[in-house]
Amino acid sequence: MVWRKGTSGRSSGSHPYTEQDMKRVGWCLRNDIAVMVSPNWEGPPSEWLIQIRINSNTHVDPKIYTAVEAHEKMYEYYKYYYDKYKK
Repeated sequence: MVWRKGTSGRSSGSHPYTEQDMKRVGWCLRNDIAVMVSPNWEGPPSEWLIQIRINSNTHVDPKIYTAVEAHEKMYEYYKYYYDKYKK
């Protein structure tokens, strides 16, 4: 992802979450795992990407999502990493 000078920001809006979602998000963040919804600057404003950062390594999900799909996928990723690494 490249920040472009002179571009305006984009908001993917908000998405409902559960207490269990927040438990997983909190655990992941404390363990240096972050999942972010970010704009697809190469496409129209309705396209969103998912970035996953584990420690200092960042990976981008190759799929392009709508805002709603991206938020749903973000929580799926948090659940996946929580279930995979929580001991």
